[in-house]
Parts: sequence; C-alpha cells; structure tokens
Amino acid sequence: MTFLNMTDQQLITFSMVTLALTLSPGVDTMLVIRNVLRGGKLDGIITTIGICSGLFVHASLSALGISVILVNSAIAFSIMKFVGACYLLYLGIKTIWSAYKGKSTIAVENNTNKRDINIVQSLREGVLSNVLNPKPAIFYFAFLPQFITPKDPVLLKSIMLAGIHFAMGMVWLITLSFILGYIRNFITKPSTAKWIDGTCGTILIGLGIRLALEKN
Repeated sequence: MTFLNMTDQQLITFSMVTLALTLSPGVDTMLVIRNVLRGGKLDGIITTIGICSGLFVHASLSALGISVILVNSAIAFSIMKFVGACYLLYLGIKTIWSAYKGKSTIAVENNTNKRDINIVQSLREGVLSNVLNPKPAIFYFAFLPQFITPKDPVLLKSIMLAGIHFAMGMVWLITLSFILGYIRNFITKPSTAKWIDGTCGTILIGLGIRLALEKN
C-alpha cells in the first residue's frame, strides 16, 4: 500500500482519469488561451496559478460531504462511487458528441493586442473560473470517494489527491501558455479541435466503464 493507503493501481487510475480531465478542453483551457492572447505568456501563467489553486477549494468542500457519507451510509458511499463512474461516461459521451456535431469545446477570443499585465486581475479570473465552475466541483464530489476509505484522514487525503491534479494542471496550462503563440493557427482548426475532443472523450468513457466494473 502506498500514498495514504492507496494501491499502485488505484494511484495510476486516479492519475489517468485526472490527466484525461486536465487535457480535456474546457473553461480553464479557454481562459488561459484567451489571456495568453490578451497579455502574453505571463498573463497565462498567472491565470494558471489561480485556476489550479481553486482545485484545493473543491477538494476541501468535497471532503466534508464525503466524511458525512462515510460515517452514515455504506450504501450511499457505494452509490456515489457508481455515480462517479456514470459521470465519467457522461463527460466522455458529451465530448465525443460535440466533436461529432462539429461544435468543439475549443474556442479563442480574437483579441491579439497585448497589454500590461494586471496580476491581481489574472489571478482572480483564474480562481473564480475554477471555483465557480460546476464541472470540477461535481467531479471531485463524485470521483474522490473511489479512493477514500473510512480509515483515511479524509481532508488530508483529498488535499493530497488534489495536489496531483494541481501539478498536472500547472504543467499542462503553463506549457500551453508557452507554445500557444507558435501553434495558435493550427490548434484552432476545426479538424484538430475535433480530434482532441474525440480522444479525450474516448479515454473518459473507457475509464468510466473500468471504474463501474471495478470491485471495492
């Protein structure tokens, strides 16, 4: 057993699902793209710090709900695990459907004029876009119970799991900030956007099925 009573397989599964979520285009990606185009790489990096910091808010709030479920109802806990797997399937199907319909989740604001960076504004935009986004909130509340047992320190383990997500998000979005200027025209082509959506959706569906069939 490793990492606060998580098996290597559980840790790999959590990392794979989190990576798929991190790479899946959405509000966070859109905001970083917009802010890089608005103010350059530094704007994107500061925005990324705000976005990823918001993950710890979701982890803390979900830990409170998970603690109640763990203490009061083993059946409810099992139901939540099933709901978490269904949610992954929903995300995957929705993403693939968007790609099929030609309505990619990737979009770019046509504003390439750089300006002086307002660090507070960029940080605030990042935090609020994540904290007020229901997608990570539902994901954490539905998904973290897959990896928490009644014997675990729920808040601590939730924060540590969020730390994995934080690290992945920082690496991905900062990398995106650096390379966006070089591949801006390519990444926003409809064909490329559809490929990204389809790949991420397929991964989420596969992992959702695996979690649904996995024994406790």
